[in-house]
Amino acid sequence: MTQDGRNVQGGFPTTRMRRLRYHPAVRNFVRDVTVSPGNLILPLFVRPGEKLRQPISAMPGHDQISPDLLPAEGKEIVDLGIGGVILFGIPATKDATGSDATSESGIIAEAVARLKDAVPDLLVITDVCFCEFTDHGHCGALVERRGQMDVDNDATLEMLAKQAVVHAKAGADMVAPSGMMDGMIAAIRGGLDFAGYEHLPIMSYAAKYASGFYGPFREAAESAPQFGDRRTYQMDPATAVGQALREVELDIQEGADLIMVKPALAYLDVVHAVAQAHPGVPLAAYNVSGEYSMVKAAAERGWIDEKAVALESLVAMRRAGAQIILTYWAKDVARWG
Repeated sequence: MTQDGRNVQGGFPTTRMRRLRYHPAVRNFVRDVTVSPGNLILPLFVRPGEKLRQPISAMPGHDQISPDLLPAEGKEIVDLGIGGVILFGIPATKDATGSDATSESGIIAEAVARLKDAVPDLLVITDVCFCEFTDHGHCGALVERRGQMDVDNDATLEMLAKQAVVHAKAGADMVAPSGMMDGMIAAIRGGLDFAGYEHLPIMSYAAKYASGFYGPFREAAESAPQFGDRRTYQMDPATAVGQALREVELDIQEGADLIMVKPALAYLDVVHAVAQAHPGVPLAAYNVSGEYSMVKAAAERGWIDEKAVALESLVAMRRAGAQIILTYWAKDVARWG
């Protein structure tokens, strides 16, 4: 005991954790989790037109852009050191089967070709789904069951395989199926391999939830369902983590090379569980539009510090086990340094 009564025999204050925090250089030494632009993927929204940059009101700082602007966009992204982009397309016309999605002259095929021609070193990933392309806003072909319309899972599989091959022919470096159709990875893997693209990796939206955090995205991609919702195929947010692990395991068995959890911030328990269960499989987390827009809205009102909250959120995703993050803050992170 000291004169003032403090116990220095192996307890307080001999051990003071604050000693690791006083100096910035020491904090940096013991910092285990970092966010690098090279770990980030930037979503881009492409629509037909020329010299078109149409602001997305619900997502400040992001626009729908025309294909002719993609080369300059791609060069900036490479210069910033960002790991890659994922493309979402808004076609000129929509129909019941989303035919633009499987057309070699469709909006995504054009976007991929423009990007790869101008910036061959840029990693270009394509979202493989139909919600942006159908006039009903659902993720595949429809069928009537028990008096209501639903997505026909098995009919959609052939459509997804064809869409993935179109993207591969255009020059995509990776495809990312997001529709949560049962068997979609096997169908796409088979289609790609048969067409000679056995080298092309698949990043599966393996655990994608029917989340309320997607609202701003539906404006950005013009993909809101015209009736009902997507709860018959996307996961229920109230399900236990075990169901996500089962979904992930099935996709890996079918041939997924990378897996994804979406959304990210409200599902860090799922991210962590997937990372622990499959340590050898690269894991991505999608920092979705609602997570981005909430921070933007609060920052615009002066309630929070956007940079601090954005970086803290991304660090949390990395700490939970995500190696890759799809985020609308990718450019900001690169510029913040």
